[in-house]
Amino acid sequence: MAQVKLFGYADKISVRPGEAISIHVNADGTNKAEAMLVRLIHGDEHPDGPGFIEEEIACTANGTWPVKKQYTQVGSYLEVADPKGLLALTGSITLFAFVYPGLPQAGLRQCIIGRWNNDENVGYCLGINQQGHLEFWVGDGKEVDYLKAELPLQKKMWYFVAATLDARTGKATIHQESVANRYNSLLGRVAPLDYRSHVSETFRFRQKHLPDTPFLIAGSRDWHKKRGDFVSQTFCGKIDRPGLYERALTREELAVIQSGGTPPAIGLVAYWDTTKGYSDRGIGDDVIDVGPHGLDARGYNRPVRAQTGWNWSGRNDCFRLAPEEYGGIEFHYDAMIDCNWEVTKTFILPDNLKSGAYAVRLRANGGTGLGEEYVVFFVRAKEPKAPIALLIPTASYLAYANEHLSFDAEIIQPMTGQPPIVSEIDIEMYKNWEFGLSTYDAWADGNGVCFSSYRRPILNMRPKHRMSSMGVTWQFPADLSIIAWLEHMKYDYEVLTDEDLHQEGLGALEPYACVISGTHPEYYSEAMLDATEDYVAQGGRYIYMGGNGYYWNVAFRDDEPWIMEVRKLDSGMRAWSARPGEHYLATTGQKSGLWKNLGRPPQKLVGIGFIAEGFETSRPYRRMPDSYHRQVSWIMKGIEGEVIGDSGLAYGGAAGLELDRYDLQLGTPPHTKILASSGGHSDNYLLSIEEILYPYPGLAGTQDYRIRGDITFFTAPNDGAVFCGGSIAFGQALPVNNFDNNVSRMLGNVVSAFIKKGALPGSHWINEEKQWK
Repeated sequence: MAQVKLFGYADKISVRPGEAISIHVNADGTNKAEAMLVRLIHGDEHPDGPGFIEEEIACTANGTWPVKKQYTQVGSYLEVADPKGLLALTGSITLFAFVYPGLPQAGLRQCIIGRWNNDENVGYCLGINQQGHLEFWVGDGKEVDYLKAELPLQKKMWYFVAATLDARTGKATIHQESVANRYNSLLGRVAPLDYRSHVSETFRFRQKHLPDTPFLIAGSRDWHKKRGDFVSQTFCGKIDRPGLYERALTREELAVIQSGGTPPAIGLVAYWDTTKGYSDRGIGDDVIDVGPHGLDARGYNRPVRAQTGWNWSGRNDCFRLAPEEYGGIEFHYDAMIDCNWEVTKTFILPDNLKSGAYAVRLRANGGTGLGEEYVVFFVRAKEPKAPIALLIPTASYLAYANEHLSFDAEIIQPMTGQPPIVSEIDIEMYKNWEFGLSTYDAWADGNGVCFSSYRRPILNMRPKHRMSSMGVTWQFPADLSIIAWLEHMKYDYEVLTDEDLHQEGLGALEPYACVISGTHPEYYSEAMLDATEDYVAQGGRYIYMGGNGYYWNVAFRDDEPWIMEVRKLDSGMRAWSARPGEHYLATTGQKSGLWKNLGRPPQKLVGIGFIAEGFETSRPYRRMPDSYHRQVSWIMKGIEGEVIGDSGLAYGGAAGLELDRYDLQLGTPPHTKILASSGGHSDNYLLSIEEILYPYPGLAGTQDYRIRGDITFFTAPNDGAVFCGGSIAFGQALPVNNFDNNVSRMLGNVVSAFIKKGALPGSHWINEEKQWK
């Protein structure tokens, strides 16, 4: 009997009561699943907390759903719309492109450019064979003629490649020339390698075509009896300015194109100028054909734009300065941005749903292991009425979606100080390409993944999930501890997502007296950052519950908010670094990387910012002298002793995982009060890399005074204020002892004051005299 597996995703991550939502489900080993709409309240099953809590909700969608096996197109490519079949050439032909192979000797055939049907062996194609040699082939449906270059392609080197076929004589020729310069390729002039190859052979027959075969760049048409048409033999690497002629160009004519000259007009069918379409605000997925027929190409699975091309000179580091040097479009045969599964069920959410975190719970075969799935989404209010908004950090969920750190990150065990504990769900998440990758992973060629999407199953966004490398809940399951606390304390609250904040800006936050962040709001777009700053500046009260927040600059397209882009640059705690010249976001044209390096460190927004991380122990906080100040002593009401947060679901303390500290040099408002600070962290906690100019002994937790989390408070204009918890573990300390602990008490004091209109307690104590109890 086949193992039962259920996986799914929703078409929306944020939705209102009474609106429609579509659920896409893939099933193995079963043709039916029991569905139930549930409200998620707590996810961490740690024995020191309340355990997993969900509430079943009456809904028309509840019941037995028919489910089936679904298939995912993996690999990025371009498809050319050619309704008149102008690219179905049966006579003489020339194919050409500049290429930068990412992984030529992958053991897989990779198509660069052509109209090739891999199932029927019909058409023509210029590509790379399994051994890494440039190869040209044509097929008539019965046989295939091949011609390969003598020398294998070297990885991450720029080449000009072409194939010609003279229909009259049958002479086929491959042209392979290096166009590497001092900047654009992996190897320099000192490497004694021969890159050139020119080979000719007489083909026995001419190519034929099937009418429905598309012209593809970076792939070929294939077919399977269960999944139907799909694209196979996808390419890994960059392609720059490909083109097609209906005649065989001479070597001299090819040399003109190779040198950067304009392709000759005679016989030109298509020439995709990959440098066209750039704007101040980035570039889209359409690639423009400047040839006579305007046969533009459309990208699938988000080929990476804003990448350096074959002629990058090293002088300009951004496509906005020299778009003509940014024709490289990068493809990956393991890229996946949207599963595009058929909809399993569309239904209307109940009109009376309370705002919160929800999921469609799917179960088959008893609902154990992989037979249980939670398709998570968030329900915001129809009309904001509550005083509190919990801002769900869905951008950060995307960044970590289906991360493979326990399997692929060589540093993960020394970094976390423990071996990973891997479940069958972690293994499934790792081995299935169709689930896509996180921005902490690399594609097969070693380049970092810069796009992430929620239109795919996100297995670590399930409510019970524990991060295998760290053994704790992370992101969404950890944020459920805040929801459980709000529920237990009976606060009236509603939820918003990062998507809502990015799209609506300040308007999303303005209705609320108090906004509470998640435990790890690390990834923030400019629109989100602006809105949060404006909210506080005009009198909003903001509670930053986590650590390492407001860190990476990310981008979303207005018409595709489910896809996020980030580039990891030369600073910050990062899993990869973008190559030189590729630091700007294709989505917006803005430089990515740390907000700190763009002049907006988190200290300027909330008073504290990232300083260190560690993953095997957490520590408590100790009260600082500022906590006795009359301006803030109300926050400490009911807290006895000096120690705060000596227990928690994340390694037994409230200060852990990732820590943020006060820093006047980075923009902490000078009147900010430090209420408590942690200390005595283990040497598994190391200073964040962006703080270090030179490495030297003494940068670990027991040695460097800067490695601490700070609980802070400051007032803002118009009776606004910001309170910060100082670490990711702070929010996970709330549920301990049935929410009866001093972290919970402190946060309750803050929230209860923040939701009241008028001046905050202690706000009239503005002079230095008589401010201390």
